[in-house]
Amino acid sequence: MTTINVVIVVFIGLAGGLAVGSGFVAFLTIFGIIPRLTQLTKTMKMVRYYEWAIVLGAVIGAAATLWDPILAFTPYILLPIGLASGVFVGMVAAALTEVLNVLPILAKRIGVDGQIVILLMAIVFGKIFGSLYQWVYFVDK
Repeated sequence: MTTINVVIVVFIGLAGGLAVGSGFVAFLTIFGIIPRLTQLTKTMKMVRYYEWAIVLGAVIGAAATLWDPILAFTPYILLPIGLASGVFVGMVAAALTEVLNVLPILAKRIGVDGQIVILLMAIVFGKIFGSLYQWVYFVDK
């Protein structure tokens, strides 16, 4: 690989990381996921732990993606980890459904309040085509 190719790949990687990271922060901030999650679980005093758990999870997930570790755990260790992960995802989903009245507000602001189904379908089809593109071109068979 030439030096210019390496620079281009590094630039694209950093740009993609910044886009995903800013989207993740916007998701958590605009939807108010953490405060709503603490309200649902009645653990408002532990909001700092939630924040640090998300930060550490993002950093460790990014590092695991770069290093591709192979971890050999027994099922007895995997069971509580999987249970905790499932509970967290369920709680975030519950908090998201509580706050997801953003789409009607967005539709009204951009002037498509009568066609909110079109807005939802655009999001759905964008996700479908993006996923298909990733699977067809970037997943090794």
